[in-house]
Amino acid sequence: MPTDNSPIRVSTDVLRELVVSLLVAEGVSADVARSVADPLIAADQGGKASHGVMLLPMYIERIRAGSVSKAEFAQVAHDAKAVVVLDAANALGQVSAKQAITLAIERARRYGLAMVTVRNAFHFGEAGFWARKMADAGCVGIAMANTRPLMPAPGGAERVLGNNPLAIAMPHADDIPVELDMAMSASAMGKIRLAQGVEQEIPDGWAVDAQGIPTRDAAKAIAGMLLPAAGPKGFGLAFMIDLLCGGLSDGGVADEVQPLYGASATPYNSAQAFLAIDASQFGLQRPLELRASELAAKVRTSTPAAGTERLYSPGEISWQIAQANGQTCPVAVDVARQLAGLASVAGVQAPATWADI
Repeated sequence: MPTDNSPIRVSTDVLRELVVSLLVAEGVSADVARSVADPLIAADQGGKASHGVMLLPMYIERIRAGSVSKAEFAQVAHDAKAVVVLDAANALGQVSAKQAITLAIERARRYGLAMVTVRNAFHFGEAGFWARKMADAGCVGIAMANTRPLMPAPGGAERVLGNNPLAIAMPHADDIPVELDMAMSASAMGKIRLAQGVEQEIPDGWAVDAQGIPTRDAAKAIAGMLLPAAGPKGFGLAFMIDLLCGGLSDGGVADEVQPLYGASATPYNSAQAFLAIDASQFGLQRPLELRASELAAKVRTSTPAAGTERLYSPGEISWQIAQANGQTCPVAVDVARQLAGLASVAGVQAPATWADI
């Protein structure tokens, strides 16, 4: 019998079929369900379980409550060639994100660069997934989103800004991605929820409680506030990302964005921004993908400090984890139990190896 601290390994194909089947059972089209499943599973494979299939029960709860729609596309609210604004009208975030990056790539190839913003958006999973997709298409890819307020201003004791993630991915000449993917807090809230699920403490410096006192208790952190990464620097970046997403989409900003794990019938009201840059239109003598991979290799082969075995370039660790996972995916036991329970109610077949959990 596995413990809550030891993930269960499952075939990615089996897990994808389960996620798709659970969403289809809620009335979501198979195409939309696949669009949701792929980013969630990619996050789990890359060691980012906080953005993986653990989110699915919450997604389903919101679909049932009506705050997330089953729409297959977002509406174009404004189109100015290299600038497009989408209104997702509370569709699943992966639906509008996929549409946004498709538009951004197509327009970047036409105009050199393009930005697509999205209002009335729902959670889109891991920002890095969408940035990587743009990089895979030969563009510099930038993906951003705002969240409900989670962080105080430096020295403050009130939540005023979300931890607003940012991902930047470069085209690359070898197999190793060149990618930055980070929230503007010291840790993502999803990681704290995972710690709470297995009754583990969180590291120092991640959060404070509701009174602004540093805490390692995950439950107190969830009820309290996340701390900005790098103090005022992370807070300042979060401030600007909020306006790039909500301000440039006419969408929600700061406390206009609602709690993701709050009232399930209340729309999330996030805003997102996607920027694609076609480097081939800059008249470069040295292709960007070659320079990106060369610089990443230089980082990896630079001299390590005493006690450090090796160095990593941005995006390499997650890629290595995904490579090691191969065609399997680790799923935490408590998450597997939730998914198995949903499968039982929906009449969907859960993985056979989950029978005894």
